Amino acid sequence: MDTVGDLVARERRSDALALRTDSRAGSYSYEKLCTTAWKAGNLFRHYGVREGATVAVDAAEALSPPPLTAFLGAGLLGATVTFDPGRRVEARALVVPADRVAEYDSGPGTQVLAYGDDPDETGVAHFEREVWSENPTMPPEAVAPGTALLAAGGETYTHRRLLTAADRVAREAELTAADSVAVRAPLSDAGTVVGGVLAPLSVGGTILVDRDRTGEVGVGRGVPEARTIDPAEVPL
Repeated sequence: MDTVGDLVARERRSDALALRTDSRAGSYSYEKLCTTAWKAGNLFRHYGVREGATVAVDAAEALSPPPLTAFLGAGLLGATVTFDPGRRVEARALVVPADRVAEYDSGPGTQVLAYGDDPDETGVAHFEREVWSENPTMPPEAVAPGTALLAAGGETYTHRRLLTAADRVAREAELTAADSVAVRAPLSDAGTVVGGVLAPLSVGGTILVDRDRTGEVGVGRGVPEARTIDPAEVPL
């Protein structure tokens, strides 16, 4: 796999569990994850996101599906995602929990999209509602493996670099489609994105964002899972 588009390609759609939350209704099959990522990409295009643009995402402490589908959707357009937005945001789009919108000072060229509750602020779009109404087709953009996908820790990482690292992590951790991988470290760390998101998706496994449930593998330090992936040791 060379780009995020390969992770959510049409042929990867299935009933297998891709993203597990604290409820069955809130969890995503690979069918739903792929389709929602496509819709997110189409929504971002509507707001002017394209290759070279930045999408800032506040994933909050309690990780939920919207930040992940925003990441995948932005990647389908060739945009660069940061999970560590400063309070002053100049990105083309900002995806943020509804109760944190007021904490950010976004520039005039930034479209703010709130997830979770309905936003109170004028001009702020509701991410999940707008994604739901979008066209459920893969965005047509052809994204090269050398295109930047993630900005983290003062460095920019391409699709190729991240997915190469994800493949290595999956092999070294012996991840399979039967494994659920608990994300217990912040996505602002590139190692967490690789180990907790890209690696499980690359093998058809499950991303676990329910903090009360134990997975087969945990990403972070001091995690309850028997098998661990330390973000600091991910080969980037």
